[in-house]
Amino acid sequence: MNDRWGLFQKFLITQEQQVSLTDFLINSIVIIILAIILEYTYINAARTISNRRQFAGTFLLIAFTTMLIISIVKTSLALSLGLVGALSIVRFRAAIKEPEELAYIFFAISLGLGLGANQTMVVIEAFAIAMVILWTRYLITGRSKRQNLYLNLTAKAGDVNLNQITEIITREFGKYHLKRYDENKQVIEASFMVDSPKPEKLQSFTDGISKLGGDARVSFIESKSF
Repeated sequence: MNDRWGLFQKFLITQEQQVSLTDFLINSIVIIILAIILEYTYINAARTISNRRQFAGTFLLIAFTTMLIISIVKTSLALSLGLVGALSIVRFRAAIKEPEELAYIFFAISLGLGLGANQTMVVIEAFAIAMVILWTRYLITGRSKRQNLYLNLTAKAGDVNLNQITEIITREFGKYHLKRYDENKQVIEASFMVDSPKPEKLQSFTDGISKLGGDARVSFIESKSF
C-alpha cells in the first residue's frame, strides 16, 4: 500500500512541466487581438438590449484569465486536481439577462481554453468562421445603429392602458423590455427599456401617446446613466 502511494506521489511530481514563455507570449498577443475583435462584434452585431459596450469590456479579462489558468494547470496533475477543489467552493453569480450574452461569454471562455492548450491555429480558424457567421447575419438582418434607452411614462388612469402603450412601443421601436408597471385609480406609471434606431422615433412615440391622453408625460433616459 505504501509503495503504491509513493508511486502516486512520484507520478504527481514528475508530471510537472515548465510553461513555455514564448508560446505564452504569442498566445497572449493572439487572445488580445481576438478579444478586441469579439468586443467590437458584440457591440455592433449583437441583438441584446443591455448596455453592450459595458458588457463587452469583460470579454478580454475572461478570455485571458481562462488562458492563464489552463496554461498553468495543464503542467501538473496536482494543480488540475487543486483547481477542481477550488472551483467547488467558489460560487460565481452573474446577472445574465439574455441567452446571447451567455453565448458570447462561453465564446470568450472557449478562446482562452483553446489558446491555453496551445491549439492556436484551431482557435483562429474557429474564430474566423464564427465571425463570418455573425457578421453575415448582421448584414442580412440590418445595419441600423441602436441606442439603448429607458422609457418612463406617466399618464392619467383611464385615458391610457398598458396594451395601448405596448402597441405604440412595438410600432415605433420594435423590441422592448417592461421594467416596471404601477397603476392606481389616479395614474399609470410604466418603465421600459427600448432600442431607438432613429431619433425621430422618439418624437413619433410622444405624439402617439399624446393622442391617447393629454396628461401623459414621457421621458427618455440613456441606459449608461444608471
